[in-house]
Amino acid sequence: MLALIAPGQGSQSSEMLTSWTVDSDSKNLLNQWSTEIDLDLLYLGTAAKADEITDTANAQPLIVATSLLAAHALDEKKLHVVSGHSVGELTAAALCGAISAGDALRLVRARGVEMAKAATQISGGMSAVLGGDRDEVLLAIRALNLIAANENGAGQIIAAGDLTALAALAANPPSGTRVRALDVSGAFHTSYMSTAVAPVQAIASGIARSKVCVPFISNKDGAILSDADEILRRIIDQIANPVRWDLCMATLRTMGVTGVIELAPAKTLVGLLKRAQPGIESFALKSADDIGAAREFAGRHV
Repeated sequence: MLALIAPGQGSQSSEMLTSWTVDSDSKNLLNQWSTEIDLDLLYLGTAAKADEITDTANAQPLIVATSLLAAHALDEKKLHVVSGHSVGELTAAALCGAISAGDALRLVRARGVEMAKAATQISGGMSAVLGGDRDEVLLAIRALNLIAANENGAGQIIAAGDLTALAALAANPPSGTRVRALDVSGAFHTSYMSTAVAPVQAIASGIARSKVCVPFISNKDGAILSDADEILRRIIDQIANPVRWDLCMATLRTMGVTGVIELAPAKTLVGLLKRAQPGIESFALKSADDIGAAREFAGRHV
């Protein structure tokens, strides 16, 4: 069984679209999408400075566009399941047929802008808690009125909320852990982002849904979904609610998935999967140069 998974914010890097622009079809798609969402994706992915692509309003659509471009180039017709981490769920929603690629980009453009706005209204941040016992880590996070915004599995939990509380967590980490502050502008996947939900929902209400042709694994609880309305509802709710990537990975295993391709800009999710589910073979599709090897990998799992 073959799965495609799509990365989330933080996976972006400078010039990550450069290899894809050699192909005229991919370049034309980027120009088309840029016009549709009024954002120069080609510039952001080939020439922008680091601070421009870490801006939430730019990073989110850039990442989704890159993943969709990679999936388009891969052109794999025999998928068994899709999933995405955080904003990567919008990529997955397009791949499973729930919404179009263009509408996924419209939504992610709004999502990025509204989450960036929300981050300016209430100051907050995020820190990775690495290692330790899960229950002890969650207890320490709750004791400081923080939220476990991402449970990523493989000994990685992301705490989010008040900056002073995050500093206290770092100063007195749970036993056997280390705490690393993340370079993000806000406390994503918490109530700090609640003002971003309604504007994105308003845009989503006018977007056409289609029949889901590939099962979709949800960040909310690792559930397997096949209804477009439910997929979109959960994606929007997820803006201000935690991500359970650990449960998504567990679902891949229980479904019997044997091979997973992480779409560009790939690396992070494959690393988590190797540690949490070592029995599943994985492939990081990082650039256009990897397409041939990715197709060969897919051929072994369909």
